[in-house]
Amino acid sequence: MRTRSKQSGLTLPEMAVVIATIALLVGFGLPAIRALLNSFESSSGAKTLISTALASARAVAAKEHRYAGVRFQQDSAGNQYMVFIVHEEPSKMGNLTIGFRAVKGVKPIKLPETVGVVDLVYYPDLLNPPGDGIINDDVEIGNDDVLRDTMTFSIIFSPAGKLVIHDVRVRNRDGIYQPDNANPNKISLDDVFNSLDNINNYGVGMFIQDDYPASGLGAELSRNSFVIIYEKDKFEQARGMGGAWSAYLAQRAPDRIYINPYTGTMILPD
Repeated sequence: MRTRSKQSGLTLPEMAVVIATIALLVGFGLPAIRALLNSFESSSGAKTLISTALASARAVAAKEHRYAGVRFQQDSAGNQYMVFIVHEEPSKMGNLTIGFRAVKGVKPIKLPETVGVVDLVYYPDLLNPPGDGIINDDVEIGNDDVLRDTMTFSIIFSPAGKLVIHDVRVRNRDGIYQPDNANPNKISLDDVFNSLDNINNYGVGMFIQDDYPASGLGAELSRNSFVIIYEKDKFEQARGMGGAWSAYLAQRAPDRIYINPYTGTMILPD
């Protein structure tokens, strides 16, 4: 039997107004998007905040005539953000054909402190012995690299505005593999994505770029769905007791949110 679904966040007319407003803001300049998103920064408005970010990314894809999307990732302090990213031509990405970079002039959007977003997928070789790549037990989610991986993923739109599954590898805007600002030939001053060394030693960059697959940060396919953790403190408490899956995520996994491939809006099951 087919189940009905409903749109989350805004109604269709409201979303149309938001998208039109975002499109107008994009026309004047991408930094203006931030002012619109500021009004949604609350736990109760998490779905609306994410919906608006997805609509913004879709507008960026159309304006820039390239693949664009939203990257979910934690900073070194464990705060999760949404970062607007765009595909860059290989010649500017060290010949990387699947290279994405942060959209210039648009600051990352911090999610509310009480909220986390996961895709419940991880790189199998992060575990020893390797896992199946799908989080469904306490041991998997208890691994720090697996947690980092499942909280780091991208949602990508094509230049036509359609949701697509696309290989993604995020780098700094200079396209340098593991930049090292101590080396004159490997300097990157990108203040969004950078290497582990530059972030830790020079304070340059907010998020580790996809050059560290052994730590859960490598090339991977973009996603078309995710799960929202609305009570991050309870999740972290359960994880500290070794029961993050059985005591928390298992009850929320069925509420996975899918993205409409044509409109970019979030869809919730009844």
